[in-house]
Amino acid sequence: MRVFIKSASYFLHPILMPLLGSLLYFVLTPRFSPDPIAKAKILAISILTIFIPIVFFFLLKNLKIIQSVHLRSVQERKIPLLFFCIILLTVNNFILKSYEQTELYFFFTCILYSNMLALILAYFKVKASLHMMGIMGVLAFITMLSFLYQTNMIYLISLLIFLMGWIATSRLQLKAHTGKELVWGASIGIIPYLSLLWY
Repeated sequence: MRVFIKSASYFLHPILMPLLGSLLYFVLTPRFSPDPIAKAKILAISILTIFIPIVFFFLLKNLKIIQSVHLRSVQERKIPLLFFCIILLTVNNFILKSYEQTELYFFFTCILYSNMLALILAYFKVKASLHMMGIMGVLAFITMLSFLYQTNMIYLISLLIFLMGWIATSRLQLKAHTGKELVWGASIGIIPYLSLLWY
């Protein structure tokens, strides 16, 4: 049971959340996207948001700028978060088009704002849980899709809520975060979506 709880930190790593949200978008949205285009977008998003950041993290580790890819200290988070913000800007400017994949475009915009908030907090020496930020972003995105298209996604939303609890428990078990840091992460994960809803 302990292994299962702790495994959430690896299986639901924040670096995987943009890809998860993108896959769910192309599966769930009634907006038509030709298969070749959808697959090309998914491949590009995978390369930009997973493979390139992993290479960058290992480069930072070899240069001894960070101690590990887990980014345990607040100071270690600044450069990776700034780099990921640049990656997200690249996705929105070159991979997605606001008039074709509108919801997905705004999903990445919200992820960008969440990362910027996490970066700002890091400069104030506040360590927010990036795991909670990531899963909360996906949960908020799917909930908004459900409202937008008037589609019943209650089972998927329930699963995401379970995953959020799994991640929170995992981070506490690993002593990677305090309860306050989990709340910070969840808050900055949902704030951009609340702003978008108001907009």
